[in-house]
Amino acid sequence: MPVIYQQDINQETKIAIWKIEEEEDFFLDFVPINRSIKHPKKRLQHLAGRYLLQHLFPDFPYNEIMIADTKKPYLADHKYHFSISHTKDYAAAIVSSSCRVGVDIEIPTHKASIISEKFIHANELQLINNLKNNSDINYFNTLIWCAKEAMFKWWGLGNVDFKEMLRIDTIEVDNGITLHARFIAEHENQSLKLYHKDLDSLCLIWVAS
Repeated sequence: MPVIYQQDINQETKIAIWKIEEEEDFFLDFVPINRSIKHPKKRLQHLAGRYLLQHLFPDFPYNEIMIADTKKPYLADHKYHFSISHTKDYAAAIVSSSCRVGVDIEIPTHKASIISEKFIHANELQLINNLKNNSDINYFNTLIWCAKEAMFKWWGLGNVDFKEMLRIDTIEVDNGITLHARFIAEHENQSLKLYHKDLDSLCLIWVAS
């Protein structure tokens, strides 16, 4: 079973990464497919991400998944909150029965650096510059992007300015990496703590709050 990382964050919240090595038929024995997805790679990513939901919580009701106008998948009764991410041959999922969640997984490349001006605030750029051993700017730009994607999924309602509304205040690097952030909206200023795992050249970040 290609689960390369799994953590029970607590009794109600679990996260895992799946390395996709199977053919589509493997997943179709367990997971319903979204027929609108035509590209073979995207179909595999879709199936692997959803497969992880029942891997984490065996009673997760696939057939009750709905899609919001913002394209966020959800359960109408909120029995579980969940978030899925994928990149290349990997899928990640986080599921919680008690709180909203968001996850993002990326392979650090120069792509985040190319668009960094669109999502990195000046204060966050200073954070990156102040970090020790920050020679790999692509990694730290991907780290910020990954964190904001996880926050965006946690929010789930769309209409978000990544640069102004999703703000990273501090980055702790002593015992792994922990990011302290804020979601800033017209009537909301919520503090969030995001957790990071660097595994097999992957950047994984999640939030549960």
